[in-house]
Amino acid sequence: MNLTEIKTFGELKNTGYQSKSIKEELRQNLIDKIKRKEQVFERIHGYEKTVIPELERAILSKHNINLLGLRGQAKTRLARLMLQLLDEYIPVVKGSEINDDPFHPISRFAQETLNEMGDDTPLSWLHRDDRFAEKLATPDVTVADLIGDVDPIKAANLKLTYADDRVIHFGMIPRANRCIFVINELPDLQARIQVALFNILQEGDIQIRGFKLRMPLDLQFIFTANPEDYTNRGSIVTPLKDRIGSQILTHYPKDIETAKKITAQEAKLEENQNTRVSVPEIAKDVLEQISFEARKSEYVDVKSGISARMSITAFQNLLSTAERRAIIADDKHTQLRLSDFIGIIPAITGKIELVYEGEQEGADFVAKELMTEAVKTLFTTYFPKIEKLQKQDEETPYDDLLNWFFNQEGVAITSDLSDEEYQQTLLRITPLPQLVKKYVPDVNENDQFFMMEMVLWGLAAYQKLSKHDFSEGTQFQDLYGNFINNL
Repeated sequence: MNLTEIKTFGELKNTGYQSKSIKEELRQNLIDKIKRKEQVFERIHGYEKTVIPELERAILSKHNINLLGLRGQAKTRLARLMLQLLDEYIPVVKGSEINDDPFHPISRFAQETLNEMGDDTPLSWLHRDDRFAEKLATPDVTVADLIGDVDPIKAANLKLTYADDRVIHFGMIPRANRCIFVINELPDLQARIQVALFNILQEGDIQIRGFKLRMPLDLQFIFTANPEDYTNRGSIVTPLKDRIGSQILTHYPKDIETAKKITAQEAKLEENQNTRVSVPEIAKDVLEQISFEARKSEYVDVKSGISARMSITAFQNLLSTAERRAIIADDKHTQLRLSDFIGIIPAITGKIELVYEGEQEGADFVAKELMTEAVKTLFTTYFPKIEKLQKQDEETPYDDLLNWFFNQEGVAITSDLSDEEYQQTLLRITPLPQLVKKYVPDVNENDQFFMMEMVLWGLAAYQKLSKHDFSEGTQFQDLYGNFINNL
């Protein structure tokens, strides 16, 4: 028999059903999943050996949890995924404001209903998707919002005095009884509001306007906090920290491959973009490397965090840049170019906090600097390293290419070039295709043009060529040759 077909308390008892606390539910269902070797936290990458084992240990210990980490580290997503560890349905006394368990009623309404109707008490069934409550901690949150207050309208309608506990209007936390309750950005919650959580976390009773109600609420608390908030906007009061069982540190992806998985999963692209724009794997590497560079840049306030959302929105902008170019040129298909990265600047400038030096240079400059550093870092993965200091007559693999630029006026790669014009522009630099074939022999035929442009960006990053960005595109020239020729 399907449990949800049961309509009364008596029918439920006859099935032998046993109620559990939410923490027991989470613990038992986690044990079952681990035994069956099922993945508990799906679509979470990079936490397999760090955060997830710690989270599972906290669940097995029946702890309330504080997820501590910088922005964009999937803290709220981890909390939401814990829903999958709850039973699909749980019975509730029908009409209860606080999801009363018929076996352990805690509200006056549920207790009176069970005393009056006994086994005929009607039940409703609560699905696990409805057992998640979330509150963003802001300075204007009140005790009444979270716990409750006296409702004068209810008192008037029911003709009750304020001495009667039926005049109480329950807040978010009691209404989330038998649910997962998440408080995001906990340090933003005023200290006096945090104090109001003490008894709920430890003893389970709540106090509203002088009413001392012994209501052992059944909740799984999950808090999220940014360590930077501890100094900028507030702190978690020590007694509250003492009542939180486990504090788990989250982190950013530790390698490019993990970061690429996250971006590919989260960047919800239109089907047209996927079919219209080909993206070389190296382009994805450059994109992710920008975030890695930002996390160690002298211009960026790394303590505020570089969210994974930066790579996600930058990837969307990158494909949109190529797509727009293809639409203008009336090309049905196009290859992503390194020069298309100029289109991701808005995604970078909106996601990074700059220190004083960065503010002085300007957000656009910092964004371009991060792109340059990303190219510079990955350049030596494919091509010979360029030494800062070298002997005057010492030969390098780039001599032919640099000589070509010395004898030419340079090359401009504009955003309005069709794919054919773009390719012809790069092929015109005769030593360039040979250099790519020599050092990246396995490169895909379509991707070779991206690698050619990367050579130019790399030489510019190492100050062997000059690179000038203008509104229509990018120009590469010899570093000194044109100046000498003009003389």
